[in-house]
Amino acid sequence: MSSSATAPWKQLLLKSLSSNSHLKHSTYFQLATVGSNGRPSNRTVVFRGFQEGTNKIQINTDSRSRKIEEVKHCPFAEVCWYFTETWEQFRIHGRVDMIDASNSDPDKLQQREAAWFAGSVRSRLQYLGPTPGIPSLDEQPSHDSLDPSAGPVDAFCLLILDPEQVDYLNLKSNERLSFTAGQSVNVPDEINQLNLKHMRTKVNSSHLLWRHNIGSKQLMICFGMRHF
Repeated sequence: MSSSATAPWKQLLLKSLSSNSHLKHSTYFQLATVGSNGRPSNRTVVFRGFQEGTNKIQINTDSRSRKIEEVKHCPFAEVCWYFTETWEQFRIHGRVDMIDASNSDPDKLQQREAAWFAGSVRSRLQYLGPTPGIPSLDEQPSHDSLDPSAGPVDAFCLLILDPEQVDYLNLKSNERLSFTAGQSVNVPDEINQLNLKHMRTKVNSSHLLWRHNIGSKQLMICFGMRHF
């Protein structure tokens, strides 16, 4: 789903963000990873926008945090994002690319630097603090300890989630949409001819499929009605 073309699920997400923009917590979501022991690990993170020209989600984190080792062990993660005003939930599963200070790709390091400067000075200060998860009696760093014009510190890490599967649920309309990126899918021609508007109407059949070419990939969208 990492094309410059805007994926249908991204359009839904942007609309949800706009509708809930008056709520500060609307930019918070849960990021679940898998630990080295095979057990799930979850935490709340902040949405830092989409990588320019793509459908990839950006997340800032501390390279000393436990999630880094978990991503190294298993690069797959899932986002769960609920919008309280509109009763919408997005579950976004995909592969995570980690960009830290040791990365040798100049383009990725440039992305990391851009993400660093996009954050407030207050948010940058946390990367000067003690290692996350370890008790410390040290005082929190002050604004004077950070040069606002300096580039990212070693502890700053940019995570980029490349969505492979997105599940959308609207509890007000009892509508559920599922988006999956695949290399190739066999879909009847008569279904291929249907457009997104037609597919979102309430139908009696349990599911409909729609294939949309995006670059070298194909997007398969499964639409179904579900009542709770």
